[in-house]
Amino acid sequence: MSAPAATPAPAAAASSSSTAPQPQSGVIITQPPPPSTLRESRIATHSHIKGLGLADDGTAMDFSQGFVGQKMAREALGLHLSLLKLGRHSGRPLLLVGPPGTGKTALALALSQELGSKVPFCAMVGSEVYSGEVKKTEVLGSCFRRAIGLRIKETKEVYEGEVTELTPSEAENPLSGYGKTISHVIVGLKTVKGTKQLRLDPSVYEAIQKERVVVGDVIYIEANTGAVKRVGRSDAYASEYDLEAEEYVPLPKGDVHKRKELVQDVTLHDLDMANARPQGGQDIMSVMGQLVKGGRTEVTDKLRREINKVVDRYIEQGVAELVPGVLFIDEVHMLDMECFTYLNRALESPMSPYVVLASNRGISTIRGTEYDGPAGSSSTGIRSPHGLPIDLLDRCMIVKTALYSRDEIRKVVEMRCKVEGIVVGSEALDKLADEGEKSSLRFALQLLSPAGILARGKGKIEVGVEDIEELGELFLDAKRSTGVLRDLESSEKVY
Repeated sequence: MSAPAATPAPAAAASSSSTAPQPQSGVIITQPPPPSTLRESRIATHSHIKGLGLADDGTAMDFSQGFVGQKMAREALGLHLSLLKLGRHSGRPLLLVGPPGTGKTALALALSQELGSKVPFCAMVGSEVYSGEVKKTEVLGSCFRRAIGLRIKETKEVYEGEVTELTPSEAENPLSGYGKTISHVIVGLKTVKGTKQLRLDPSVYEAIQKERVVVGDVIYIEANTGAVKRVGRSDAYASEYDLEAEEYVPLPKGDVHKRKELVQDVTLHDLDMANARPQGGQDIMSVMGQLVKGGRTEVTDKLRREINKVVDRYIEQGVAELVPGVLFIDEVHMLDMECFTYLNRALESPMSPYVVLASNRGISTIRGTEYDGPAGSSSTGIRSPHGLPIDLLDRCMIVKTALYSRDEIRKVVEMRCKVEGIVVGSEALDKLADEGEKSSLRFALQLLSPAGILARGKGKIEVGVEDIEELGELFLDAKRSTGVLRDLESSEKVY
């Protein structure tokens, strides 16, 4: 016969016990719902990039942390990274320029990897600002706020430990005679000092499912709000080679029920969204009204000013710390003059992230300056290097990227083969390197997955030269496609 279970009240609506000062009558919400922890990983374009690959003295190594080539650019970003960590680079954007496919996006992602997961990193493309739902400057403003973090320290009453039991209890659905519903959940938590069994509300079970908690995970549950946070996998399971675990953590010390100082990392955009969404009722009209409304919410400047006042007060009292992150704007030449003017003003703000821009254009027309005059007018607008206004260029530190050599292309292709689990022969690697040198690195990488499928279809486990040559007949790169179009024009053929 087990001892009676302790029953906390995690589902109560009362505010959590905390040392953080509360704004007047709870106008500003400073605790948005934490995002769900996704434990799956997929192979993306830059999955192999783990950092800038620099030595201790700041020089770029030939092959390290997934990076090959671009030594000068990597060393420049390493120096820029040192300035960021010293806090001496706010309002001074970095501009990456170079031909397409030379690693500009990879450099920005490597910079975010070096800064760590606790530093916000927001990536966007210049064309994202053109939306029919919100203003262009609002899209830019929300991205700026996404790249500014706030680290809040609070003392809360929590139940913490390693999950030893997770048993939901079902009961008949009182609303109908069909199906069952969760009446409560039994959670067993273990620490170094002892164990405790908790009988919790069904809403806590939903939070546990969102966090994807399983037996063996270390979690904590806030006693007043019922919020659940997965800390990591218990280090007792480290010998089982659990590939899904993000990180192993030691068994918590002390009692299961305790008061603990928690550190919550949010962004200013999280606070904006938590306060901008209307807190409607639970009736059918309120629910339908929220469904009909658009997915994007425009935050007013008045609300942002109120949030900034609360954030400033928290910082002055030592409860919170501002964490400037990185905002990466790819294809920045797609912005227009209105956006560039907003950028100039936003960079001078005391709450400004570190901004990294990227462009593959040479001397081109600044978008939004084209002369909208009578037909036949020769005016083409203001032309400027990289499609950026001179006043914004004057603020930037410019880093140039170069085309990859054949040897570098071969190393990158070989590394991607290992990441994607494709076995490619040495001669086939040479053939892919030749294709990359003739066309582009991107085209050579795009041939990898189809080559693997083609080889498996023939019953082979290794991709050969004949597979690459067959793909060359099936698919055209940009240069060969352009040649085909020129031949059509010369023969006066039309589609």
